[in-house]
Amino acid sequence: MSVGQIYLLDNPLLREPLAAEHVKPRLLGHWGTTPGLNFIYAHLNRIIRERDCDVLYVCGPGHGGPAMVANTWLEGTYSEIYPGITADEAGMRKLFHQFSFPGGVPSHVAPETPGSIHEGGELGYALVHAFGAALDNPDLVVACVVGDGEAETGPLAAAWHSNKFLNPALDGAVLPILHLNGYKIANPTLLARMSDDELRALFTGYGYEPVFVEGHEPMPMHAAMASTLDAVFDRIRDIQRSAREASGEVERPRWPMIVLRSPKGWTGPREVDGKKVEGFWRSHQVPVSNARGDAAHRSILEEWMRSYRAEELFDGNGTLRPELQALAPRDEKRMGALPHGNGGLLRKELVLPSWKGLALDVGRPGATTGEATRAMGHYLREVFRLNEDTRNFRLMGPDETASNRLDAVFEVTDRVWMEAIEPYDTNLARQGRVMEVLSEHLCQGWLEGYLLTGRHGLFSCYEAFIHIVVRWSTSTRNGSRPPRNCPGASRSPR
Repeated sequence: MSVGQIYLLDNPLLREPLAAEHVKPRLLGHWGTTPGLNFIYAHLNRIIRERDCDVLYVCGPGHGGPAMVANTWLEGTYSEIYPGITADEAGMRKLFHQFSFPGGVPSHVAPETPGSIHEGGELGYALVHAFGAALDNPDLVVACVVGDGEAETGPLAAAWHSNKFLNPALDGAVLPILHLNGYKIANPTLLARMSDDELRALFTGYGYEPVFVEGHEPMPMHAAMASTLDAVFDRIRDIQRSAREASGEVERPRWPMIVLRSPKGWTGPREVDGKKVEGFWRSHQVPVSNARGDAAHRSILEEWMRSYRAEELFDGNGTLRPELQALAPRDEKRMGALPHGNGGLLRKELVLPSWKGLALDVGRPGATTGEATRAMGHYLREVFRLNEDTRNFRLMGPDETASNRLDAVFEVTDRVWMEAIEPYDTNLARQGRVMEVLSEHLCQGWLEGYLLTGRHGLFSCYEAFIHIVVRWSTSTRNGSRPPRNCPGASRSPR
C-alpha cells in the first residue's frame, strides 16, 4: 500500500504485468522511513486491541505520509472520512493516484490524514506536540515516533525535557519511539552512529528508561517488538497506578522509551544499478527513480511489489480479507478515528469571566496608573478559577509570566514542576497549570499539542522573541500552504 502510493497510477494489485503507463510520470514521495512506521503501527494495533486503551500516533519523521495513509485506509477510517476512496480495488487505485499528485494529497502526514495532529515536515516538534496532547488526558498514551534526522534539531533535543512537566497522577503518558534507521537525506545521522552504551547514557540522563529493539530480519523483530511493547505498557500502567494511589506528593517517574534500530528502506530493493539502497540513504525518497522510462527499473519495482504477495491479502474485489481486517481495533479505538486526533470532537467551551468587573476604574484622564498586561493577568486568574474542575486551560511561556505582569494567576495556580522543589522556591507545584521553560519552541509546541486535542491555552512571550517561533503562521491559517515539494516545503509547519 505504501509503495503503490509512491509509484502507481493504475494496476494497483498487479493483476497484469507492470507497464510504463501504470507508473506515475513524476515520482514524489519517501520510502526510507515508511517501513518502520508501518511496523510500529501494526504493533500498536495489537496493544490497543489486547488492552482496550486509547493510543494517539504522532508521526515525527518528515516523510511518513505513505505509511499513515496506508494504515488508516486498511483500518477503514480513511474511507469513512473520504467515501470516494472506497475500501476496494477502485478505491485503492484512487488512493495511489492522489498521493503527491496535482489535486491530490501531500507526501507528508498532513492535516487531511486521519488521526494526525502533527504535520510530518515540521521537523523537531513531534515530541513536544505529543507531550502537549498528553497533558490533562489521563487515559491517553501518545506514541511518538521520533526520526533520527529529526532528532538532530534544536526543538527536538530540548523536547526530551518535557518529561519533567508530566504528572502521572493527572496526565496521560508519552511513549517516545526513537526510530534509528541510520540516515537522513544523504548522510548518516548522529544518533544512529552512537553506540548503544552512549544512547543509553544519554536517555538515562534525560530521565528515561530506554529499551532497545534492533535487527533486520522481520520475524525476530516482530517478536522483539511485541514483547517490548508489552513490557513498556505494563511499566506505564504501573507508574500511573502508583501515582494515582499515592497519598503524598507525586514524584517524577522514569518513563520508558523505545530505541528502534531497523534498516532505512527495510524490505525494499537492496541494490539498484549496482548501488546500495536498503540500509542506506539512497532509500530515503524514491529508490527506483526511473520505473516509468526504464524497463530494468520497472522490473525491479514489479518484483519488489510482488514480494508482498498482495493476492494473499486482498480478495477478488481488492478488499482486505476479513481475517486481516479483524486485526485492527474497532470504531474510535482505531488510531485514525481516535477523537483526540480530531480535537474538535472533545472540546468543551471555556467559562469566561466578565471583563467589566475587571476593568480599571479611570475617574478622570491622567489620574490613574495601570497596566494592560496586569489587567490581563487578573482576567486569566479568573479563567483559571472558573475552569478549575474541567482542567482544560493552561498558560505556557518562557520564564516571563511575572515579567509580563501576568502574575495574578499565581493566586489560584502555580508553575507545574516535577523536579525537586526546595523550601524557598515560590509558585512551584506538582499540580500547577502554568508551564515555563526557556524555549519558545517548547512553549509553542506544548500549546499546539494541547489545542489540537481539544483544549484551550495561551502562549505568553516577549514581543522581541516571539519571532523565534513565527513560522508560516498567517498563510497556513488562511488555508494556503507552501508549494508542495518546493525547497523548504518539507519543513513547513501547519
